[in-house]
Amino acid sequence: MAKVIASVPFAGTEEQKQQLLDFIAAHKDQQGALMPILQKAQEIYGYLPIEVQTMIAEGTGIPMEKIYGVATFYAQFTLQPKGKYRISVCLGTACYVKGSRQLFDKLSEILGIGEGGCTPDGKFSLDSCRCVGACGLAPVMMINEDVYGRIGPDDVAGILEKYN
Repeated sequence: MAKVIASVPFAGTEEQKQQLLDFIAAHKDQQGALMPILQKAQEIYGYLPIEVQTMIAEGTGIPMEKIYGVATFYAQFTLQPKGKYRISVCLGTACYVKGSRQLFDKLSEILGIGEGGCTPDGKFSLDSCRCVGACGLAPVMMINEDVYGRIGPDDVAGILEKYN
């Protein structure tokens, strides 16, 4: 069963908007300005929702499809917000053969979100990764900087309770 990415309403402030518009005004006429503008926008908002991409398009005159293309091409950019607690499950070979897919599926079920999703309250986001460099602890998941290894699906609910 496929999970839908939970949608968190855009909640940008006027101060954030003005900060972005000021940065755009100072850089829009420079060659190659789109990357620094996107980086600054993500720094300000934490992600690049359609509302922010629209501000960039209007402020720079760069077509929306180009902005979206760059934002989706580079892994450093995200179109979805990240939660206060960023969960990452390693799906690299060592972790996968030790059951990390089942961990991921259990997290997805409990949180009601899929890959790249964020809970509506903004508390948790869920991503997978290919290796965290802790193969000896497989399977491994991280919540922000906390590493959890040698765990199973039955451990997930108890771990999440530590972050409530």
